[in-house]
Amino acid sequence: MTGPGVRWTAEQVLALAPDAASRKAGGRLAAAGPWSAAGSSGGGAVWGLCKGSGSKPYQTVVDTTGPAYACSCPSRKFPCKHALGLLLLWASETDAVRDGTAPEWAEEWLAGRRGRAEQERSPEGRGRPEGTAAPDAARRRAERRAARITSGALELEQRLADLLRGGLASAEQAGYGLWEETAARMVDAQAPGLAARVRELGAIPGTGPGWPVRLLEECALLHLLDSAWLGRELLPAPLAATVRTRVGLTAPADGAPVRDRWLVLAQYDSFDGKVTTRRAWVYGQGSGRFALLLSYGAAGRAPQLALPVGAAVEAELVPYGGAGQLRAELREGSWAPAPVEGPPRGGPVAAALDAYGRALAGDPWLGSWPVTLTDVVPVPVSTPDGDGWQLADARGHSALPLTPVALTRPGLWKLVALSGGGPVTVFAECGQAGVTPLAAWSAATGAETVPLI
Repeated sequence: MTGPGVRWTAEQVLALAPDAASRKAGGRLAAAGPWSAAGSSGGGAVWGLCKGSGSKPYQTVVDTTGPAYACSCPSRKFPCKHALGLLLLWASETDAVRDGTAPEWAEEWLAGRRGRAEQERSPEGRGRPEGTAAPDAARRRAERRAARITSGALELEQRLADLLRGGLASAEQAGYGLWEETAARMVDAQAPGLAARVRELGAIPGTGPGWPVRLLEECALLHLLDSAWLGRELLPAPLAATVRTRVGLTAPADGAPVRDRWLVLAQYDSFDGKVTTRRAWVYGQGSGRFALLLSYGAAGRAPQLALPVGAAVEAELVPYGGAGQLRAELREGSWAPAPVEGPPRGGPVAAALDAYGRALAGDPWLGSWPVTLTDVVPVPVSTPDGDGWQLADARGHSALPLTPVALTRPGLWKLVALSGGGPVTVFAECGQAGVTPLAAWSAATGAETVPLI
């Protein structure tokens, strides 16, 4: 993107789709036939009327500075197929979507968004929400929950001690039921973070060679988290905030706002059986910092956050607290297109490992850390556990293996084709098992981001 009036590419629009079915359905609506009264404005809005099965057309409007969507159709997906089709038609730069003034129904929705954004940015809007209980009542509730979590942590410590006393081999014999029961006890203790880690423990026994070692490592990290919670008053404030987050306590985004030109690097979903979590990685081209935006969708709903991968946007983010935490909150209504300057600043494999190590010092329970690897080549490799791939420095100094998850994704072959045996720049999540590539750049693509997921 080079300015507010520049339209997105079809690839950036399709990256917003909540699933493959929506991409396909949106593509069928990317022609002028179903649309009437379609238009756009330089301020970042696209609108149109789409003919449906009924007598009244669907009213669809998109705020591209959010992005945010509104449609009169009954779909529960965000964006719906009509919004995707409209954006694809707009991206094609045909005369079907001309610049103009938004109709009354579209302007009403856009004005409401602008009003809410202004209220949120005002000092009054950032105050205590209406309906918040009195401070004393909130403090008493927090103390009661902390006491329940402490009780759960003590019970979990006893169960970990019993497991080690009986030997790790007993974990495979006991089956998953014992772990699920323990996780349920942590839920009762209002410690969902502890419950999630217990379930992860239960999935390790019997998962191939070396599982006792992996189980022992995870038990040690869980014991460390228990101990940190029980002694949280003695911890530095940033680490104590991290511990509270890891056990499952939520906190508002209250850091110093950061306004920057943010490059959208990657966006992907994960599903735990109940809630869909959408992770979006962005990089501040001025500040040189990464940020993670999270959005959730429950009961079959897709998360509302949907960003065009590869686009750069001027926006204000507010970080959450905690040592080494990268999560931030997007200030709604602050987005506007901006020029793309190129990939994030990066370095060799050794620099990525150093960055991950420093992050672990502030948050020992960190699963992965964002890194940018420059001048690396995807190389096949044979290991005792089977064939795999690694990202090797072009000069042959060091390499990082790709995670098992990365080996199952089609993005691996896109990366191999992009490289063609030559060096590329790769944005990835770096963790204990290796790296998971999420985006890449090459000399041929220049500043264009190539999504790998």
